[in-house]
Amino acid sequence: MNVSNILVLLPINEKQKMLIESAVPNAKYTYETYDTVNKKIVQSADIIIGNPPAEMLSDSTNLKWLQLNSAGSDAYIKKGVLNNGVVLTNATGAYGLAISEHMIGVLLQIFKKLNVYRNNQKLHLWQDEGEVKSIYGSRVLIIGLGNIGEEFAKRVKAFGAYTIGVRRSNSRKPDCIDELYLMDKIDELLPTVDVVALSLPSTKETYKMFSMERLKCMKKGAVLLNVGRGNVLDTEALCDLVESGHILGAGLDVTDPEPLPKDHRIWDIENIVITPHISGGYHIPETLDKIVKISAKNLRSFINGEKLMNVVDFSTGYRASNK
Repeated sequence: MNVSNILVLLPINEKQKMLIESAVPNAKYTYETYDTVNKKIVQSADIIIGNPPAEMLSDSTNLKWLQLNSAGSDAYIKKGVLNNGVVLTNATGAYGLAISEHMIGVLLQIFKKLNVYRNNQKLHLWQDEGEVKSIYGSRVLIIGLGNIGEEFAKRVKAFGAYTIGVRRSNSRKPDCIDELYLMDKIDELLPTVDVVALSLPSTKETYKMFSMERLKCMKKGAVLLNVGRGNVLDTEALCDLVESGHILGAGLDVTDPEPLPKDHRIWDIENIVITPHISGGYHIPETLDKIVKISAKNLRSFINGEKLMNVVDFSTGYRASNK
């Protein structure tokens, strides 16, 4: 396929630029960032690699393909953002390492009361806070078995956990998962597990999936982790259930609303560990390297008329299984 203008919105080095440009040596490449790019530049591009401001994409008649640098695509599948016929792909596969390690860190912080001991340190308080929990022997329910969910399963299983996975459709059971179910089994599984890990996109089906009623189904003393999208769960209900002691604690890298207002009650709940949607990003170099490799491979495939990795189904927000 003929393309002339390729816009890259990634903070990449010269070596990474060479990898991308080797796919289409004769194209014109423009390098910008999310903050510096303008609508004129966006609308002149045939291909965009990276996440442009969604509001700049309307009427982008030249655009043929958008390769996101994120795994989530909810801002770009909304009606009117992209013209009909534009191919959308995401960066699934780039974030599993960074986010799964973050999840392990937060889980250990809650299980071992490290947040409590950190607060004690600030108070110069030498005090034994008593019994803690172990990942070893814990039953861990992972809802959403994409790259992030599978990578977390591998790591938590290495600690000796028993892993239970839930996904939308029937497919192979990964070796890192001990039991695999479909979404309709969630309520049966919640009372039986010690950790619930959510790695779900924002879709019509996942919106407020974890309501007060469903959160109450969790085993008393269980921990909730959410690294997908904040609107998957009812924030106020979570606050109530952690404060009451029904849920031991939560680790949230995503929230609803996001960003959190300074006066939101959740900031002051000790056993809720909050990070500002940073578990992915470019905080380790491996993530950006993987995004560049995915983008370069897809660019070469696109030009040659071959199948692309990680094509997004606009109707579901998930990767299309038939692409």
